[in-house]
Amino acid sequence: MTVETFLGRKRTEYDPPVRGDRITGDRYYSKEWMQAEWDHLWQKIWHIGAMEQEFEEEGDWVRHDFLRESVVIVRQADGGYKAFYNACRHRGNRLALQEVGGGATLTCSYHGWKWAPDGTLLFAQDADDVVGGNPCGKVKLVELPCATWGGMIWYSFDPDAAPLAEWLKPLPEELAGYGLENWTRVLYVAVETGCNWKVIRDNFNESYHLPTLHPELDTFINDDYLDTIFEMFPNGHNRMVMKGGQPSARDAALAAGVKGPLDAILQAWDLDPARFDGKASAAREGLAEAKARLGPQRGFKHYAGLDASQLTDYYHYTLFPNVTFTVSADGYQMLRTEPHPTDPEKCIFEHWFIMPPVEGMDMVETPVGTLPFRSVEKDSFRHGDKSTGAVADQDLSVAVSQQQGLHSRGYTGGLLTGQEKRIQRFHELLNDMVGGR
Repeated sequence: MTVETFLGRKRTEYDPPVRGDRITGDRYYSKEWMQAEWDHLWQKIWHIGAMEQEFEEEGDWVRHDFLRESVVIVRQADGGYKAFYNACRHRGNRLALQEVGGGATLTCSYHGWKWAPDGTLLFAQDADDVVGGNPCGKVKLVELPCATWGGMIWYSFDPDAAPLAEWLKPLPEELAGYGLENWTRVLYVAVETGCNWKVIRDNFNESYHLPTLHPELDTFINDDYLDTIFEMFPNGHNRMVMKGGQPSARDAALAAGVKGPLDAILQAWDLDPARFDGKASAAREGLAEAKARLGPQRGFKHYAGLDASQLTDYYHYTLFPNVTFTVSADGYQMLRTEPHPTDPEKCIFEHWFIMPPVEGMDMVETPVGTLPFRSVEKDSFRHGDKSTGAVADQDLSVAVSQQQGLHSRGYTGGLLTGQEKRIQRFHELLNDMVGGR
């Protein structure tokens, strides 16, 4: 399969031109840029607010804070969800004080006003004394657009937001076979990191750093950019697909032999690694065939909805502006960077690992090691205090030094390679929305 026909698409099918705008350093540390992003970017997109698995019954809620705003998502009687600004209509006190909770009402801790799951005011102390008359049954919390996809609940600050399915294109169609709505989040960490949110987004918009930061991956992921598909969709989202189940083609000697952990991956699917000595690139095809044949009987029922590439390869979607899904047949990572509430030189990096249900599988392999297969709560800490996963730790290892370097007079706007074109486009989209072009 040549790169021109890789995944059945021409390399240039989703390869729009870029202007070559200079990527200025101030956008990474300026408070003016930070304010402009809130005014013109963050209020115009869809945000992930929660996982559906966090809710069991009517009245359960999850709070999501973004910058200085706070949103509470509440499960409804019909099993659906509504999103509200997390502010009592009386005097503005936040209603949801914890990150998760539930009950028959959202009750204000200040004056005891009680709000139903659908946002309707049920009780106000001395209701007949409220100016304008009793507000109960008449006043509602301010609601935001809310929708679900992929087992996640999304919301937008934009009351006129385009439908979520339209905004997400082409993910709902391309990932339909995975059955993501039934998968379970087994890892959930949130890490305060000493860099602007865009530093990490730039990193996820290219694979150029893999040989330097992630050299251990080259035995089972082909990181050669000439054999990788890069796509940029009209709505600003991107996709990169890297061939898995084979070593990097950058080094002929490496590409010929089967080394760990590829040998163990092959053995797990009843394949003899020696079969691929001298032609390790052929292991990908053998692995796809074995997974398609053996997967469903081993409990990987979703394999039946995947094609050969999806069974072996890594589909790396970067959603504009701040969410990444790195999808494989056996689990996917959600990697999100959100701005710090007050400091443009910090951000909150979230790392989720979400896995398919497999009958009898109680323990699962994740980026931070073997964990129980069960839904988990958020673990928040500062970068350096704990591991975010070996690969994510490597990504973050350069974040602070890059943030510092972006202040330098020696940084004059970035000198990019062709394979980093998605970084260029990302910043040009930002310039159009935030910078006033």
